Amino acid sequence: MIEWKPRRDSMTTPTRRLATLVTALAALGAACSSGPKLQLDPASREFYETARLIMTKEETKIFERLPDIEGRKEFIADFWLKRDPDPDTPKNEYREQFEARVDFVNKRFNKEGGPGYNTDRGRVYIFMGPPDKIEEFPPQPGSGFRGTLVWWSYFDHQMAVEFTDERGDGRYRITDTAGDFFGAMDLAKLGRNTRADDVFGRKFVKFQADYDAGAGEIEVRLPAKELMFRENDEGRLQIDLRFVIYIYPDEGAGKETLAEARSVAFTDAELEAMETVDFRFAKSLAPGTNYVDVLVMAPEGLHGKIRQIFEIKVDR
Repeated sequence: MIEWKPRRDSMTTPTRRLATLVTALAALGAACSSGPKLQLDPASREFYETARLIMTKEETKIFERLPDIEGRKEFIADFWLKRDPDPDTPKNEYREQFEARVDFVNKRFNKEGGPGYNTDRGRVYIFMGPPDKIEEFPPQPGSGFRGTLVWWSYFDHQMAVEFTDERGDGRYRITDTAGDFFGAMDLAKLGRNTRADDVFGRKFVKFQADYDAGAGEIEVRLPAKELMFRENDEGRLQIDLRFVIYIYPDEGAGKETLAEARSVAFTDAELEAMETVDFRFAKSLAPGTNYVDVLVMAPEGLHGKIRQIFEIKVDR
């Protein structure tokens, strides 16, 4: 288990700290943006007010381009479904947890000039939950800061965040990070399940997707070494996965959904030589920009889900 201590050298490098602050806030999403360009109905406005905190940039673009209330209603239902760690149960644990965290930060961090979810500590709490360890330190001589410095550590994610009350007025801002802060944000934003029995492990598994216009196929390439195989009756290494692919044309003409289960098996030697395990899906994409949201899930009875959104451009 890793614990982080504040790096004293960072207190004397304001340029580095400013770069960390700007990059870290960008990773938290458009939490302070003015909102979508569309005139929203009340239900969509209520959803967007807090859900924008965990939207990816691609989801924001998709949402802003939806043409009507019905399209936005469908998007909202899909938004929570994609993040549901166990869609086979009536509860959506992710949504319940998110709403509980928003309620908590609005009560706990409501004295920094706005809603708690618009504060740095509030946004990190919404993404990551309560820290495993909190450390507080008085202002350091020569730092130029008047207030307390606080570190939140998250052991499972091997990361920590430093907040500083720079002016001594009780308003804390991110001033440093340690570990894979950005990877942890990606996990949280995409609704990544990090159960101990997750077949993909607790880290952010990056994969690739492309479009073969000639064949009219979407190709998904998963890193072979990140997958969990089992030995089948023939002595080969097999993996069973479920794919759900949501396709959103840039023009806002709704969505298309493709759902398939796939199984592949290899010998030890074949798998050892592979960098990726590739899957192809027959689906023609419209000319222009398409946002392709790919969910890869463990088979029924097992837990695990990875997800990425790809912006794929098709020549007109």
